[in-house]
Amino acid sequence: MRKGSSDLLGNSAWNAAAFVVAVGLNLAVLPFALFRLGPGSFGVAGLVTASIAPALVFSSSLALSTARELARRLAPCDLEDAQRLFATAVALALSVGGAIAVFFCLAGAPLARLAFRLSGAVADDLGLAFVLAGCGWLCQCVSAVLLTLFTARQDYKRIASISIVSTVCATAAMLILIPSAPRASTFLGCQAFGFAVSLFVTFWWSRHALGEWLARPAFHRDALRRLVRPGGWQLVAQGGALFATQADRYLLGALLQPQFVGFYTVAQRLEEAMYIGILKIGETLFPFFSSLHQETEDRKVDLLLRSSWILNLLAASALGGLIPVAGPLLHLWTGAEVAAEAQQVLVVLSVAGILGSSANVFAFYLLAQGRSRDTALISLVTGMFTLATSAIALQIFGWQAAGWSACVGMIAQMAVTVFLLRRSSSLAGMGARVFHFVLMPLGVGIATALLLRYGLDSTNLDLAAAWWSVGAAALLSAGAILVVAVVASQLGPYRALCRRDLRAIVTRFAPFGAV
Repeated sequence: MRKGSSDLLGNSAWNAAAFVVAVGLNLAVLPFALFRLGPGSFGVAGLVTASIAPALVFSSSLALSTARELARRLAPCDLEDAQRLFATAVALALSVGGAIAVFFCLAGAPLARLAFRLSGAVADDLGLAFVLAGCGWLCQCVSAVLLTLFTARQDYKRIASISIVSTVCATAAMLILIPSAPRASTFLGCQAFGFAVSLFVTFWWSRHALGEWLARPAFHRDALRRLVRPGGWQLVAQGGALFATQADRYLLGALLQPQFVGFYTVAQRLEEAMYIGILKIGETLFPFFSSLHQETEDRKVDLLLRSSWILNLLAASALGGLIPVAGPLLHLWTGAEVAAEAQQVLVVLSVAGILGSSANVFAFYLLAQGRSRDTALISLVTGMFTLATSAIALQIFGWQAAGWSACVGMIAQMAVTVFLLRRSSSLAGMGARVFHFVLMPLGVGIATALLLRYGLDSTNLDLAAAWWSVGAAALLSAGAILVVAVVASQLGPYRALCRRDLRAIVTRFAPFGAV
């Protein structure tokens, strides 16, 4: 029922391992899918995925609310209350989620034809594409509720195993089916198959491991109130986050041809791989913060800021490592045409990802404390700035301006996050702490990455000649950013805390087994 820092690091290791497998397979299969489908059909698949994305507002909010409530009811004496919460969450997933899936299956294709001005053979495939994507999302929604049983217990070993099995099945399906039916619906159907496998494995494992905590779907008024009260603001928060991540894709589909959505999707997929990897490592902080509700406020804020420094250090290094090698990496991965079109977008999106990392740990902290209103404010401001910038910049500068809206949105997100953090805590020296633990590692990382990109461009090295040269340059860049950021952390008043936390991490992972 209580987890220490060693358990937290072990959970992060399992989350990271699952992510490495998932992102490795996804990045490996993407050029294959892009080549077989073509930029047009691949772009249509991206538009269908973006159209289904609003449904994630419901499923993510429900899963977060359920995980937080279950994390507070792990004792045997809370079994009956936890069963009512679980039964209500499953009933919501099946009823509301089922209605949302039916809507997308019936109305998704006609609305997409109008919004994105699609016609011809590509438009004929939309009906099946939306049916498969809608069914896949419903499986994902129900599976997310079942996974909260493991999330609440911080059992990331099982969560990681489920994710790996799902990804392997979806990837295998793509390799087998896409060559015989190179359509957007085939790509989306393979993704849906992976979600269905995840649902089956999660249900089977939860029955065998936590059978006494399961309950048949049913609505309980008290449980529904506890899920919906924070969930309402969480819906708003998820909606704002949706606009921040999908605004460019929506406007590219409405204003330009589908192939530009495909180019943008390629650049975004690489940036997302690194960004979500860092997010997965920090995801274990959500149930961890939820279990600290009896700790003092100063203690929780101290853990929040120190966790932010570690995650920001990783984000700046991992995402910054992409910036110097953006062109050669895309050239080897997807070809010269895509590299020429998308490398600048990848650089800008990587900068936006580094800036956006400033709010990740704070978001987990707010969710764990039930402060969904603040989370909603951050997401709404981010979405508004992103959407407004994208609507203006895309029409003036074309599709290459897509990434700049993400940067503007993340700068706005950072400003609101820092404001709320300083307002909500009375910890001494809060301004200096925020600068040292949050802002400095991100700023140093961005500046170092851009300098390295300028230096590599000036040397005229042909990095695109081989994978090993691109990989070596990226790793050296990430290592240089990490070293510079760590050195910078020793210039402030909290250098002893930074050294202690780094020493704890090195000590934890020095042995071969991190479990």
